[in-house]
Amino acid sequence: MLEKIPAPTPREDLHVLVIDNQGLVHDVIASALHEIGIKNVSSAFNAFHAKRLCESRQYDFVLLAFNVSHDKDGFHLFEELKHLNHINDTTTVVFLSAETSPELVNCIVELQPDDFWVKPLQRNKIETRLEYLIQVRLKLHKMLHCMQMGDYSTAMYYAERQLKDPSLSEYHTRIKRLIGDCLLQLRDYGTAEDYFRGLLQSMDHAWVHIGLTRSLLRQDELEEAQLLVDDLLLRPDTRFLTFDLLAQYFIEKEQFDIAYEQMKEASKLAPRNIERNKRLWDLARLNHDKAGQLSAVQNMAKFAKNSIHDSPQLTLNVIRSTIDLATSLGNIETEKYLQKAEAELEELKNQKGMQNQLGEQIDVVKARVLCLRDDKRSAEKIMKDRSASTEGLSMEDSLDKMKAFHELGMREQCVSILDKLRKQIEGDTFTSQVVNEYLNQESIERTEIQFTTKELKQMATVNYKENRLIPAYNNLRQALTLSPKDKQIALSLLKVIAQIHLDDTLTDEQMKTAQRAAKLLQANGLSATQTEKRDQYVKLIGIEVDDTKASDLVGMVVSKA
Repeated sequence: MLEKIPAPTPREDLHVLVIDNQGLVHDVIASALHEIGIKNVSSAFNAFHAKRLCESRQYDFVLLAFNVSHDKDGFHLFEELKHLNHINDTTTVVFLSAETSPELVNCIVELQPDDFWVKPLQRNKIETRLEYLIQVRLKLHKMLHCMQMGDYSTAMYYAERQLKDPSLSEYHTRIKRLIGDCLLQLRDYGTAEDYFRGLLQSMDHAWVHIGLTRSLLRQDELEEAQLLVDDLLLRPDTRFLTFDLLAQYFIEKEQFDIAYEQMKEASKLAPRNIERNKRLWDLARLNHDKAGQLSAVQNMAKFAKNSIHDSPQLTLNVIRSTIDLATSLGNIETEKYLQKAEAELEELKNQKGMQNQLGEQIDVVKARVLCLRDDKRSAEKIMKDRSASTEGLSMEDSLDKMKAFHELGMREQCVSILDKLRKQIEGDTFTSQVVNEYLNQESIERTEIQFTTKELKQMATVNYKENRLIPAYNNLRQALTLSPKDKQIALSLLKVIAQIHLDDTLTDEQMKTAQRAAKLLQANGLSATQTEKRDQYVKLIGIEVDDTKASDLVGMVVSKA
């Protein structure tokens, strides 16, 4: 039985909020609204005023400019109003912007407003678009209400009835899109596939292609999905959505290396999304890309400024990622990043109230810096009274504490924190899935490997000079486990294996390690000298380097299936 649905709000009772820093925009929009019978119009010229107005009433329409104020853009304000429930599923949202760069448009489209108007605004077009949006609220009210309530089956019932009404023909495209959304929400991917195929016979909208691709991927129909993806990545209106879709698919398949590449491309095309940058950060860690890890967290801090996401923790995470990168580099580069981390840590420490708020976390970071400077005695003084407790700490705080213990050789505390963190991560969300995989990696590495990448490289150098080839090999093999993207470690490893091979037959493990190192060096850009050395070692060991590259990522999965 269909539930009783409340009547839609009459036109004369609709309340509209216009948020823009230009008086002319307010005048033009208010005039157009009055002309079509809407009298309840409020104006806000900055983010603070907009929030104050939203505290006093719930608005039916919010027209929001991207450049609303100097300290907070419309993207951030939209997120904040949504977080405070001033904008919800019943609110019609229109974005206004004079800028139309692809990056900005992708970011706005991702927020899923009901419309996007490009400035300068024209009075007659405003009236036409507003009238259309009002009619959508009135005529599609029952279907929209059911979707907002999560009753997708009933929403489809109303939608299919409305498609038979010729008087609603101008809304049929929107209705058809909503039906597709309902099928995907219901996870009826077979029906969704047939539905989107049918739509493609008569329309070429981006959402139809993306809907069909999503349906195919959900059913693991990869060969056909690959053909669609090839085309969609060439289209400006579907490129970003396709990269984002592929990233989610590969995450679910636990192919995190491929998911990472897709997520990087999606983030370039829509860089403001904090949640995506957080996912990118997690994937960078999982793929041992310390430079990518730093880049992602820097973007988070940059785009979170003056938003609800802004926090001193973000600055602290930038410093932590800088230190993580420094642990894997040579002496000169390590010093450069260490100086940067120390300067940023001092600046954070000097902020009012920060020592009380983040005192313990700042001390742990300081201990890690001292370790990198080979002043372990001073670092131990900081960490000796620290327990392995994670109570009241964020996951990032706990991870950093664990790394400090590991870098000081305090294995018991290190492993204890890892065990506690694993118990905290539950469920099948992205975070739990990726972070749990990361913790599994960390558990193996921190339990079996007792030194940092930098220490292992130094030990390998000493052992090689003393002609202790097997210990040098073991040092470099462990270093490559901790830093699997480091081509200099891979090249050194090939050199040592080649020397071992001159004296003895290589074991299966040594041969596999050589192939792994050679593959890494094939996949990364090398200088002419490095390439020459690589080829020399590879030839001496007797392994082949495959120079072919997969043309597309979905094809890689097809070949594995």
